[in-house]
Amino acid sequence: MICTNNMRKFRLLCILCIAAVFLTACGKKITITDAYPVYSNAYMAENSSVQYDARFFSEGLCVTGTADFGTDQVSAYTAAASGAFNVDKCDVVYANQIYEQIYPASLTKILTALIIIENCNLDDSVTVSDHAVDLEAEASTCGLSAGDVTTVKNLLYGLLLASGNDAAIALAEYYSGSVEAFAEVMNQQAQALGATNSHFLNPSGLHEENHYTTVYDLYLIFQKCIQSDVFVEIISTKSIDVSYTNIRGESVNQTYENTNRYLSGSVDSPNGFTIIGGKTGTTDAAGNCLILLSENSSGERIISIVAKAESKSDLYILMSQILSAFCS
Repeated sequence: MICTNNMRKFRLLCILCIAAVFLTACGKKITITDAYPVYSNAYMAENSSVQYDARFFSEGLCVTGTADFGTDQVSAYTAAASGAFNVDKCDVVYANQIYEQIYPASLTKILTALIIIENCNLDDSVTVSDHAVDLEAEASTCGLSAGDVTTVKNLLYGLLLASGNDAAIALAEYYSGSVEAFAEVMNQQAQALGATNSHFLNPSGLHEENHYTTVYDLYLIFQKCIQSDVFVEIISTKSIDVSYTNIRGESVNQTYENTNRYLSGSVDSPNGFTIIGGKTGTTDAAGNCLILLSENSSGERIISIVAKAESKSDLYILMSQILSAFCS
């Protein structure tokens, strides 16, 4: 019996020692710097001092389940989908069909802008093609003509303030050579940001049946956009005068006005909120849409999204209700 007890104690001591080695990694800190590292056993054997810092994909993001919440606390003003996200607390504070497929209309342009801002020289010159201005009569434009020579930054203002579909195509052709090639980049970028329930076919948001996203995917894209000071500077601009040259080398002057009614002053901001900026969108299929960056009275950044409201009036009423009820 004594031998048996001693043997048990010896085995327990061995187990504890082995566990201590694994837990302490022989005194070396183990962290993971790559969210998805794949290393072979041979690599690990040859690189035993590699430092890892565990960072998961969702770190710093607002994450929630599929259930709606908060919808009973706003009035009858409806939208197909809407959501609100406290960026600084990493908290989803309101959710209405945030994973359901919607058409983004010109909210698409935030992804176009992100790709251009992250990868291009904003002072580069761009010559506007015939294709960029060959648009349907009702399509919103920023007044470009074929042969105009302007800068990338001017086009970004035309894209995000005036919601110019001509600017979107000009930027896509400048970056990728064609709208089709740029759409491939858009989908790659969306996937990299975790926006896996989206599919983009053009840089503008002009309606196509297989061009879609979700409120949550728009949040994922927009939260990346607002990490850029250039992007925030543009979306917070109420109006700007730009100059460029036409095909004859003559100077052209344009004024781009922000289509966001909070910034134009035609809609009052909710009490306690500072509206920084955002992007509007409207098509027959998408309805009236708005993605917004604001700050509450505590200085916390809020991303709020309303998609497919029945009218612009309903859009802003519902957005203000969401901010007041859930984001203060």
